[in-house]
Amino acid sequence: MSIDVNNESGTDIDEQAILDVARYAVARMRIHPLSELSVIVVDADAMEQLHLQWMDLPGPTDVMSFPMDELRPPAKDDEEPPQGLLGDIVLCPEVAKKQGEEAPTRHSMDEELQLLTVHGVLHLLGYDHEEPSEKAEMFGLQAAIIDGWRAERGLTGPSPAPTVT
Repeated sequence: MSIDVNNESGTDIDEQAILDVARYAVARMRIHPLSELSVIVVDADAMEQLHLQWMDLPGPTDVMSFPMDELRPPAKDDEEPPQGLLGDIVLCPEVAKKQGEEAPTRHSMDEELQLLTVHGVLHLLGYDHEEPSEKAEMFGLQAAIIDGWRAERGLTGPSPAPTVT
C-alpha cells in the first residue's frame, strides 16, 4: 500500500502514527495492497476554504475525504480486492486538538488525528453516518479498527471516543 502523509499545517504531528493507523485500517478493510492513499494535513484556514468549497459550510472541519476510484472492501472472503487510487484524506490538527480536549475521554491531538484518519479511510470506502444505522455501523467499525491498532502497538488506556459528528 502506497500511503503519503504530507504535513502542510505548520503543526508538529506524529506523522508515523498517521501512516501506521492508515495502513492498518486499509489492511483491515482488505483493500488491495498496491492501492494508493494520500493524507494531507492543513491549517484551519486551508481547511475552512475546502469546507466552504466542497460542502458549502463555513468554518474549518476536522476531516474531509475525497474518494478517487471508489474502492470498496471485497464482499466475500475469497474475492480479490480491486487495485486503484483510494483517494485523499485532509486533516486539520487545530480542530483535532480542540475536539480531543473536549471529548468525554480527553485525549491528545495526535490520538484524535489517528481516529480521524480511520474515519477518513472509512468515508473513502463508502461508509457514512447520516442515518442512525449507518452511524452505528461506521462508528462501530471505526472503534474496532482503532482498538485493534492500539492493541497491536501495546497502547493502554481507553481508546479515543468518536468526536466526529
